[in-house]
Amino acid sequence: MTAWIDTLLFGFYPYICMTVFLVGSWIRFDRDQYTWKSDTSQLLRNDARLKWGSYLFHIGVLFLFFGHFVGMLTPHALYSPFISSGGKQVLAMVSGGIAGVMAFVGVSLLLHRRLTDRRVRATSKTSDIVLLWIFWVQLALGLATVPLSGQHLDGSMMVVLAEWGQRIATFRSGAVGMLTPVSWVFKAHLFLGMTIFLIFPFTRLVHIWSGFASLAYVLRPYQLVRSRRLNLPRKAVGAAEE
Repeated sequence: MTAWIDTLLFGFYPYICMTVFLVGSWIRFDRDQYTWKSDTSQLLRNDARLKWGSYLFHIGVLFLFFGHFVGMLTPHALYSPFISSGGKQVLAMVSGGIAGVMAFVGVSLLLHRRLTDRRVRATSKTSDIVLLWIFWVQLALGLATVPLSGQHLDGSMMVVLAEWGQRIATFRSGAVGMLTPVSWVFKAHLFLGMTIFLIFPFTRLVHIWSGFASLAYVLRPYQLVRSRRLNLPRKAVGAAEE
């Protein structure tokens, strides 16, 4: 029974989540563009909790996202000439722990504001509150994995988790078996992380696509803007300006 559940959650569920994430985002952008926004509550109450909570949360979560993406999907052979598995795990524990604390404090401030401010609470959707709770639990689970990883400073735990992620990403068999010796905390962290991708198209998280798309402006050519002046004789232009 346990093996069947592991196969469902860590063998099939990742592909379900990624399919819904990609197809659902495309459908929402195509059919409901007026709902494609961050739904910020800044106009209702621009206080310190929003400012610091947003800064800490976004900086921490972005670092964690790219850290997990690179750490789990980079083959061991690419980084082994530069850093050992144990060194990589210690680096991940320290940097991820700092970013995790930042994001956890940030989401706690945002959740407290969302629940206690009457104006913000009255205009909040159920998905807004549920989403903040999911991130709160997910970050708490992530921080709980740090001391567990400290029990395997040889990097073995990170290698196991990375191998699972790489096998899933490359459609190779045997991914589920890699998680057999892994603690339930890691499994819960993985499951909730995949669930965030599953609910992504149905929440305000879709605005993240726009954030990444805005990077295209860096490569866009400059726009040449000229003032609108009528092609009139100089005297007529002077008279018009008066």
